[in-house]
Amino acid sequence: MKNALVIAAFALCAFASPAFSQDMKCDEASMMKMQQDMDANTDAAMKDKKDMAMKEMGMAKDAMAANKMDECMTHMKSAMDAMTKS
Repeated sequence: MKNALVIAAFALCAFASPAFSQDMKCDEASMMKMQQDMDANTDAAMKDKKDMAMKEMGMAKDAMAANKMDECMTHMKSAMDAMTKS
């Protein structure tokens, strides 16, 4: 029984992430998509989270310009996490 619960929890964690994170790349198209998603969120209660995501996206753009793709991906993931965490 415990094994089934552990497997179910692992599966939930592994497959519950947003689909975008699986296809995320450090490129203009992905950045434009994230920017559009952030701009579409006009909820005043999300202002702090949106501000944090915007800062992370700025750092991702800087990393992309410096050809630091791993760093870019880290910042893009942080931006996505900032917008999705409750």
